[in-house]
Amino acid sequence: MRLLAPAKINLHLRVGPPADDGFHPIVSWMCTIGLFDTLVIEPAGEFHGDDGAAQDLVTLTCDDPTVPCDASNLVARAANALIAPEGTGRRAAHPTGLPYPAMRVHLGKRIPSGAGLGGGSSDAARAVIGLDRLWKMGLAPRALSEAMARVGSDVPFFLGGGSSVCTGRGEVVTEVTRPGNAGGDASGGRSMWAVLLLPDIHMPTPRVYRRFDEMGLGKSSNLSPIPPWHEWARLSARELLPQLVNDLEPAAFDIDPRLQELGKRAERLLGRTVRMSGSGSSLFTLFDDEAEARRASGDARAFGARVEVVEVAPVFTDDASIP
Repeated sequence: MRLLAPAKINLHLRVGPPADDGFHPIVSWMCTIGLFDTLVIEPAGEFHGDDGAAQDLVTLTCDDPTVPCDASNLVARAANALIAPEGTGRRAAHPTGLPYPAMRVHLGKRIPSGAGLGGGSSDAARAVIGLDRLWKMGLAPRALSEAMARVGSDVPFFLGGGSSVCTGRGEVVTEVTRPGNAGGDASGGRSMWAVLLLPDIHMPTPRVYRRFDEMGLGKSSNLSPIPPWHEWARLSARELLPQLVNDLEPAAFDIDPRLQELGKRAERLLGRTVRMSGSGSSLFTLFDDEAEARRASGDARAFGARVEVVEVAPVFTDDASIP
Protein backbone atom coordinates (compact mmCIF):
# COMPACT_ATOMS: atom_id res chain seq x y z
CA MET A 1 0.00 0.00 0.00
CA ARG A 2 1.38 3.38 -1.07
CA LEU A 3 0.14 6.41 0.85
CA LEU A 4 0.71 10.15 0.52
CA ALA A 5 1.15 12.18 3.72
CA PRO A 6 0.56 15.91 3.10
CA ALA A 7 2.17 18.75 5.01
CA LYS A 8 0.01 21.50 6.50
CA ILE A 9 0.19 25.20 7.11
CA ASN A 10 -1.49 27.11 9.92
CA LEU A 11 -3.14 29.92 8.04
CA HIS A 12 -4.25 31.43 11.35
CA LEU A 13 -2.95 30.43 14.81
CA ARG A 14 -4.06 31.97 18.08
CA VAL A 15 -2.61 30.62 21.34
CA GLY A 16 -3.88 31.08 24.89
CA PRO A 17 -2.09 30.75 28.23
CA PRO A 18 -1.12 27.24 29.38
CA ALA A 19 -3.83 25.24 31.13
CA ASP A 20 -3.31 23.25 34.33
CA ASP A 21 -2.02 20.30 32.29
CA GLY A 22 0.68 22.52 30.74
CA PHE A 23 -0.84 22.47 27.25
CA HIS A 24 -1.85 25.66 25.47
CA PRO A 25 -5.37 26.01 24.07
CA ILE A 26 -5.39 27.10 20.44
CA VAL A 27 -7.71 28.24 17.69
CA SER A 28 -6.16 27.49 14.31
CA TRP A 29 -7.28 27.34 10.70
CA MET A 30 -5.17 24.53 9.29
CA CYS A 31 -4.96 23.39 5.67
CA THR A 32 -3.08 20.58 4.04
CA ILE A 33 -0.78 21.56 1.19
CA GLY A 34 0.61 19.83 -1.88
CA LEU A 35 3.92 18.81 -0.31
CA PHE A 36 3.97 15.11 0.53
CA ASP A 37 5.93 12.44 2.33
CA THR A 38 5.37 8.94 0.92
CA LEU A 39 4.70 5.80 2.95
CA VAL A 40 4.88 2.27 1.57
CA ILE A 41 3.34 -0.35 3.87
CA GLU A 42 3.76 -4.04 3.14
CA PRO A 43 3.57 -7.31 5.08
CA ALA A 44 6.81 -8.29 6.80
CA GLY A 45 6.16 -11.99 6.23
CA GLU A 46 5.95 -12.98 9.90
CA PHE A 47 3.41 -12.96 12.72
CA HIS A 48 3.50 -11.88 16.35
CA GLY A 49 1.46 -13.23 19.22
CA ASP A 50 -0.44 -11.28 21.83
CA ASP A 51 2.67 -10.56 23.88
CA GLY A 52 4.51 -8.77 21.05
CA ALA A 53 5.09 -5.01 21.20
CA ALA A 54 3.89 -2.55 18.61
CA GLN A 55 7.43 -1.71 17.56
CA ASP A 56 7.84 -5.41 16.70
CA LEU A 57 4.71 -5.31 14.61
CA VAL A 58 5.78 -2.26 12.64
CA THR A 59 9.34 -2.00 11.35
CA LEU A 60 10.11 1.51 10.11
CA THR A 61 12.76 2.60 7.63
CA CYS A 62 13.36 6.04 6.15
CA ASP A 63 15.42 7.53 3.34
CA ASP A 64 16.41 10.42 5.66
CA PRO A 65 19.11 9.25 8.09
CA THR A 66 18.28 12.05 10.53
CA VAL A 67 14.78 10.65 11.16
CA PRO A 68 14.67 8.20 14.10
CA CYS A 69 13.13 4.86 13.14
CA ASP A 70 12.73 3.48 16.67
CA ALA A 71 9.76 3.49 19.06
CA SER A 72 10.07 7.28 19.49
CA ASN A 73 8.90 7.90 15.92
CA LEU A 74 5.27 9.04 15.71
CA VAL A 75 4.49 6.26 13.23
CA ALA A 76 5.50 3.61 15.79
CA ARG A 77 3.69 5.46 18.57
CA ALA A 78 0.55 5.70 16.45
CA ALA A 79 0.67 1.98 15.67
CA ASN A 80 0.95 1.26 19.39
CA ALA A 81 -2.04 3.52 20.16
CA LEU A 82 -4.00 1.79 17.40
CA ILE A 83 -3.79 -1.66 18.96
CA ALA A 84 -3.27 -0.96 22.68
CA PRO A 85 -6.34 0.52 24.40
CA GLU A 86 -5.48 3.39 26.71
CA GLY A 87 -4.50 2.32 30.20
CA THR A 88 -4.70 -1.44 29.61
CA GLY A 89 -1.06 -2.05 28.80
CA ARG A 90 -2.23 -4.96 26.64
CA ARG A 91 -2.91 -5.36 22.97
CA ALA A 92 -6.50 -5.34 21.78
CA ALA A 93 -7.75 -8.57 20.24
CA HIS A 94 -7.51 -8.69 16.45
CA PRO A 95 -11.02 -8.52 14.91
CA THR A 96 -10.38 -11.72 12.91
CA GLY A 97 -9.24 -13.66 15.97
CA LEU A 98 -5.84 -14.15 14.32
CA PRO A 99 -2.52 -12.57 15.35
CA TYR A 100 -1.68 -9.22 13.85
CA PRO A 101 0.58 -9.62 10.80
CA ALA A 102 3.83 -7.67 11.11
CA MET A 103 4.26 -4.78 8.69
CA ARG A 104 7.15 -2.88 7.16
CA VAL A 105 6.72 0.85 6.67
CA HIS A 106 9.17 2.75 4.48
CA LEU A 107 9.03 6.52 4.73
CA GLY A 108 10.18 8.80 1.93
CA LYS A 109 10.69 12.29 3.38
CA ARG A 110 10.10 15.57 1.57
CA ILE A 111 8.56 17.51 4.44
CA PRO A 112 11.35 19.04 6.54
CA SER A 113 11.43 18.52 10.30
CA GLY A 114 11.25 21.45 12.71
CA ALA A 115 9.46 23.59 10.12
CA GLY A 116 5.94 23.78 11.56
CA LEU A 117 4.52 21.72 8.69
CA GLY A 118 3.34 18.71 10.72
CA GLY A 119 5.22 16.07 8.73
CA GLY A 120 5.57 13.61 11.61
CA SER A 121 1.90 13.91 12.57
CA SER A 122 0.83 13.46 8.96
CA ASP A 123 3.03 10.37 8.58
CA ALA A 124 1.46 8.90 11.73
CA ALA A 125 -2.10 9.62 10.56
CA ARG A 126 -1.62 8.11 7.12
CA ALA A 127 0.18 5.10 8.60
CA VAL A 128 -2.71 4.22 10.92
CA ILE A 129 -5.21 4.71 8.09
CA GLY A 130 -3.21 2.14 6.12
CA LEU A 131 -2.74 -0.22 9.08
CA ASP A 132 -6.43 -0.04 9.96
CA ARG A 133 -7.17 -1.12 6.39
CA LEU A 134 -4.50 -3.83 6.17
CA TRP A 135 -5.27 -5.25 9.61
CA LYS A 136 -9.00 -5.17 8.81
CA MET A 137 -9.76 -3.42 12.09
CA GLY A 138 -12.61 -1.31 10.72
CA LEU A 139 -12.34 1.41 13.37
CA ALA A 140 -14.92 4.18 13.22
CA PRO A 141 -13.45 7.61 12.39
CA ARG A 142 -14.29 8.98 15.86
CA ALA A 143 -12.60 6.07 17.64
CA LEU A 144 -9.54 6.43 15.43
CA SER A 145 -9.37 10.18 16.08
CA GLU A 146 -9.67 9.70 19.86
CA ALA A 147 -6.87 7.13 19.84
CA MET A 148 -4.60 9.36 17.76
CA ALA A 149 -5.15 12.41 19.97
CA ARG A 150 -3.02 10.59 22.55
CA VAL A 151 -0.17 10.44 20.04
CA GLY A 152 -0.09 14.11 19.02
CA SER A 153 -2.46 17.04 18.91
CA ASP A 154 -2.09 17.49 15.13
CA VAL A 155 -2.68 13.83 14.23
CA PRO A 156 -6.53 13.99 14.31
CA PHE A 157 -6.44 16.87 11.81
CA PHE A 158 -4.51 14.75 9.32
CA LEU A 159 -7.01 11.89 9.59
CA GLY A 160 -9.42 14.16 7.73
CA GLY A 161 -7.15 16.87 6.38
CA GLY A 162 -8.21 19.45 3.86
CA SER A 163 -9.35 22.64 5.56
CA SER A 164 -10.33 22.56 9.24
CA VAL A 165 -10.44 24.68 12.36
CA CYS A 166 -8.62 23.00 15.24
CA THR A 167 -9.36 23.93 18.85
CA GLY A 168 -8.63 22.57 22.33
CA ARG A 169 -5.02 21.39 22.14
CA GLY A 170 -5.60 20.98 18.41
CA GLU A 171 -7.42 17.67 18.70
CA VAL A 172 -10.95 19.10 18.21
CA VAL A 173 -11.29 19.30 14.43
CA THR A 174 -14.12 21.02 12.54
CA GLU A 175 -14.12 21.06 8.75
CA VAL A 176 -14.54 24.47 7.08
CA THR A 177 -14.61 25.70 3.49
CA ARG A 178 -11.17 25.71 1.97
CA PRO A 179 -9.63 29.07 1.02
CA GLY A 180 -9.54 30.28 -2.56
CA ASN A 181 -13.29 30.62 -2.80
CA ALA A 182 -13.19 34.26 -3.96
CA GLY A 183 -15.96 33.70 -6.48
CA GLY A 184 -18.42 32.84 -3.71
CA ASP A 185 -18.98 29.22 -4.78
CA ALA A 186 -20.19 27.51 -1.58
CA SER A 187 -18.40 24.30 -2.55
CA GLY A 188 -15.01 25.95 -2.33
CA GLY A 189 -14.13 24.56 -5.74
CA ARG A 190 -11.38 27.05 -6.61
CA SER A 191 -7.79 26.67 -5.48
CA MET A 192 -5.44 28.93 -3.58
CA TRP A 193 -1.68 28.54 -3.87
CA ALA A 194 1.14 29.12 -1.38
CA VAL A 195 4.79 29.94 -1.86
CA LEU A 196 6.71 28.24 0.96
CA LEU A 197 10.08 29.45 2.18
CA LEU A 198 11.92 26.63 3.98
CA PRO A 199 15.11 28.00 5.55
CA ASP A 200 17.70 25.67 7.01
CA ILE A 201 16.57 26.53 10.54
CA HIS A 202 15.28 23.86 12.92
CA MET A 203 12.72 25.29 15.34
CA PRO A 204 11.74 22.78 18.06
CA THR A 205 8.13 23.29 19.10
CA PRO A 206 8.68 22.92 22.89
CA ARG A 207 11.37 25.59 22.82
CA VAL A 208 9.09 28.02 20.98
CA TYR A 209 6.28 27.50 23.48
CA ARG A 210 8.69 28.00 26.41
CA ARG A 211 9.84 31.31 24.93
CA PHE A 212 6.20 32.22 24.25
CA ASP A 213 5.47 31.75 27.97
CA GLU A 214 8.62 33.58 29.06
CA MET A 215 7.55 36.56 26.95
CA GLY A 216 4.08 36.54 28.51
CA LEU A 217 2.35 36.31 25.15
CA GLY A 218 -0.40 33.85 26.11
CA LYS A 219 -3.66 35.69 26.77
CA SER A 220 -7.19 34.33 26.94
CA SER A 221 -8.27 37.21 24.71
CA ASN A 222 -6.16 35.69 21.92
CA LEU A 223 -8.83 33.01 21.51
CA SER A 224 -11.80 35.28 20.90
CA PRO A 225 -13.72 36.39 19.00
CA ILE A 226 -13.83 33.43 16.61
CA PRO A 227 -13.14 34.61 13.05
CA PRO A 228 -15.82 34.20 10.35
CA TRP A 229 -14.05 31.32 8.65
CA HIS A 230 -16.50 30.87 5.76
CA GLU A 231 -16.37 34.59 5.00
CA TRP A 232 -12.58 34.48 5.06
CA ALA A 233 -12.66 31.57 2.61
CA ARG A 234 -14.34 33.85 0.06
CA LEU A 235 -11.57 36.44 0.22
CA SER A 236 -8.86 36.75 -2.38
CA ALA A 237 -5.30 36.01 -1.29
CA ARG A 238 -4.45 39.71 -0.92
CA GLU A 239 -7.60 40.29 1.12
CA LEU A 240 -7.07 37.24 3.31
CA LEU A 241 -3.38 37.66 4.18
CA PRO A 242 -3.77 40.78 6.40
CA GLN A 243 -6.43 38.96 8.47
CA LEU A 244 -4.08 36.13 9.40
CA VAL A 245 -2.17 35.99 12.70
CA ASN A 246 0.34 33.60 14.23
CA ASP A 247 0.84 34.24 17.95
CA LEU A 248 4.02 32.13 17.99
CA GLU A 249 5.91 34.36 15.56
CA PRO A 250 7.42 36.72 18.19
CA ALA A 251 8.77 33.79 20.20
CA ALA A 252 10.29 32.05 17.17
CA PHE A 253 11.75 35.32 15.87
CA ASP A 254 13.28 35.98 19.29
CA ILE A 255 14.93 32.56 19.28
CA ASP A 256 16.38 33.05 15.79
CA PRO A 257 16.24 36.63 14.41
CA ARG A 258 17.30 35.31 10.99
CA LEU A 259 13.77 34.02 10.55
CA GLN A 260 12.22 37.42 11.14
CA GLU A 261 14.69 39.05 8.77
CA LEU A 262 13.86 36.48 6.08
CA GLY A 263 10.16 37.23 6.48
CA LYS A 264 10.71 40.99 6.22
CA ARG A 265 12.87 40.62 3.11
CA ALA A 266 10.28 38.37 1.50
CA GLU A 267 7.52 40.87 2.23
CA ARG A 268 9.54 43.68 0.63
CA LEU A 269 10.38 41.63 -2.43
CA LEU A 270 6.99 40.00 -2.98
CA GLY A 271 4.90 42.99 -1.94
CA ARG A 272 2.54 41.01 0.28
CA THR A 273 2.17 39.69 3.83
CA VAL A 274 4.34 36.71 4.81
CA ARG A 275 3.29 34.51 7.74
CA MET A 276 4.95 31.70 9.69
CA SER A 277 3.37 28.24 9.91
CA GLY A 278 2.95 26.62 13.32
CA SER A 279 5.98 27.08 15.53
CA GLY A 280 8.23 27.66 12.51
CA SER A 281 10.52 27.77 10.75
CA SER A 282 8.57 27.67 7.47
CA LEU A 283 7.18 30.90 6.07
CA PHE A 284 4.45 31.30 3.46
CA THR A 285 2.44 33.75 1.43
CA LEU A 286 -0.66 33.16 -0.67
CA PHE A 287 -1.71 33.64 -4.30
CA ASP A 288 -4.94 33.19 -6.23
CA ASP A 289 -3.48 31.23 -9.11
CA GLU A 290 -0.58 28.87 -9.73
CA ALA A 291 1.07 30.91 -12.47
CA GLU A 292 1.33 33.99 -10.26
CA ALA A 293 2.72 31.90 -7.41
CA ARG A 294 5.36 30.33 -9.66
CA ARG A 295 6.46 33.71 -10.97
CA ALA A 296 6.87 34.94 -7.40
CA SER A 297 8.78 31.80 -6.41
CA GLY A 298 11.51 32.70 -8.90
CA ASP A 299 12.13 35.92 -6.98
CA ALA A 300 11.98 34.13 -3.62
CA ARG A 301 14.81 31.78 -4.60
CA ALA A 302 17.18 34.72 -4.27
CA PHE A 303 17.02 34.27 -0.49
CA GLY A 304 18.93 31.00 -0.63
CA ALA A 305 16.16 29.07 1.13
CA ARG A 306 14.34 26.06 -0.30
CA VAL A 307 11.20 27.28 -2.09
CA GLU A 308 8.09 25.23 -2.85
CA VAL A 309 4.94 26.22 -4.74
CA VAL A 310 2.02 24.20 -3.40
CA GLU A 311 -1.74 24.03 -3.71
CA VAL A 312 -3.65 24.74 -0.50
CA ALA A 313 -6.05 21.97 0.60
CA PRO A 314 -5.43 19.89 -2.53
CA VAL A 315 -7.52 16.89 -3.53
CA PHE A 316 -5.24 13.86 -3.93
CA THR A 317 -5.56 10.13 -4.34
CA ASP A 318 -3.48 7.21 -3.10
CA ASP A 319 -4.08 3.55 -2.25
CA ALA A 320 -6.19 4.51 0.78
CA SER A 321 -8.64 6.17 -1.62
CA ILE A 322 -9.43 2.85 -3.31
CA PRO A 323 -12.50 1.15 -1.75
